[in-house]
Amino acid sequence: MNPLKTGDPELVGGYRLLGRLGAGGMAQVFLGASPGGRKVAVKLVRPEYADDAEFRRRFAREIAAARQVGGFHTAAVVDADPDADPPWMVTAYIPGPSLLEAVGQNGPLDRAQVRELGAALAEGLTAIHACGLIHRDLKPGNIILGPDGPRIIDFGVARTANASSLTTVNALIGTYSYMAPEQLGRKQVTSGSDLFALGGVLVFAATGHGPFDADELPAVIGRILSEPPDLAPLTGSLRDILAACLDKDPEKRPGLADLIAYFSGPEQAPPRPAVVPDQRTPPTGDDQTSVPMPPSKPGSSRSSAASFISVRRTITTFRALRLTVTRTTISWCWRKMKKAIAIW
Repeated sequence: MNPLKTGDPELVGGYRLLGRLGAGGMAQVFLGASPGGRKVAVKLVRPEYADDAEFRRRFAREIAAARQVGGFHTAAVVDADPDADPPWMVTAYIPGPSLLEAVGQNGPLDRAQVRELGAALAEGLTAIHACGLIHRDLKPGNIILGPDGPRIIDFGVARTANASSLTTVNALIGTYSYMAPEQLGRKQVTSGSDLFALGGVLVFAATGHGPFDADELPAVIGRILSEPPDLAPLTGSLRDILAACLDKDPEKRPGLADLIAYFSGPEQAPPRPAVVPDQRTPPTGDDQTSVPMPPSKPGSSRSSAASFISVRRTITTFRALRLTVTRTTISWCWRKMKKAIAIW
């Protein structure tokens, strides 16, 4: 929290302001206190946007969207006045950094933390989509890592799934680096667009960089539209699932139920090479020649066993040869004796 600046109000709708939490392009967020002393986050629209009727409509929609979702997935709306001058909204204060701040200060999350974050965000998006809403601006700065789990905030660009866009012809809302190709291409935005953004957010959490980072905005847009994501140094099943989320085709992205099942279950280990069973048959009796021995490295225990079997084979062969020679000699002698007796 940063201290208040000169010109900042002391009270907004009866809530006392204590300091500055952050700022967006269209609003400033303050840490405040309710009349009873509870900590709250006060979002105050910048004066230059207060007279924009379209912006007021969008801000009123943000309030309604945040109230619809509620639960463990967002910061609960405490109070709001979209018709005030300037408009404001008060939500429960979630102590903790944004994902953007956490990774910037401490580096990428480890694999287990990424899986926990993925399961929680997929659950949060499920609740958002169940209300008929599409967030459309999921990014690291819009995820607060609270003590009881991550919260998705900032529904300023959320809209109902069947509502018409409120953007002008040349204006695009949201953060380009995490926008789905269909958002950039002015095509129909669906809940699958949030899945693309979720994949990008988790790549950032795991690596410290976005999947389509570039130095200039046109290059970012070009990469999102036509180039594969940068997933280094991710490996294994985590890389595969995030690559699927970032598919250019919304129909090919996994569903939220699939993501929850993957991230909340045990990580799939890479397949192990098949183990070839030992085909050796233990020798029986004197039939040592029936033992097949695979080739082995010199000096190994298998090599020693092979040498032993080789010696046994030699002995057996010698015995068989000696027996054959002995029988042949006796047979020759008997024939000679029979011939001598006959002559006599």
